[in-house]
Amino acid sequence: MDQPTLYAEPGASWWPLLWGPVFAALGLGVEALTGSTRPLLWVFVALLLLLPTALWVQGRRRLYAVRLTPVALHQGREELPMRDVAAVEGVEPRSGAKVLGGGWTLPRGTEPVPVRLADGTVVTGWARDADALRAAMARLVSTRDGGSGPGAPRA
Repeated sequence: MDQPTLYAEPGASWWPLLWGPVFAALGLGVEALTGSTRPLLWVFVALLLLLPTALWVQGRRRLYAVRLTPVALHQGREELPMRDVAAVEGVEPRSGAKVLGGGWTLPRGTEPVPVRLADGTVVTGWARDADALRAAMARLVSTRDGGSGPGAPRA
């Protein structure tokens, strides 16, 4: 069953795929200034640069994507069931806490989102907009707890 997405970050955009074709077009343009052009060579260069870039972008989209649904927080290759989350507000980051997503450290350009689990351990989630992810998770936790849990907003 598909769950609605409450928060999402794609991990990477597709615009780097333009690097190869733009470089090839510039090369063709500079070559045209000399009077002789080899367009087939530049098409080959564009494809040669496009393919590894596509693999790089696809990898980043898998490893650095963030998606929050009512059922789970998906970070990279890891899924954290929301039923295991006890609190996200007022949780202090801990040195040595496990980083979600399968990596050793936070991905570059992201901010930490400390999460206290039901068993009392603290793990570190991450997002580019950490406040938005924290707020969305806090709404889920407070709704699940009937608005009275440790992550519930105060009146």
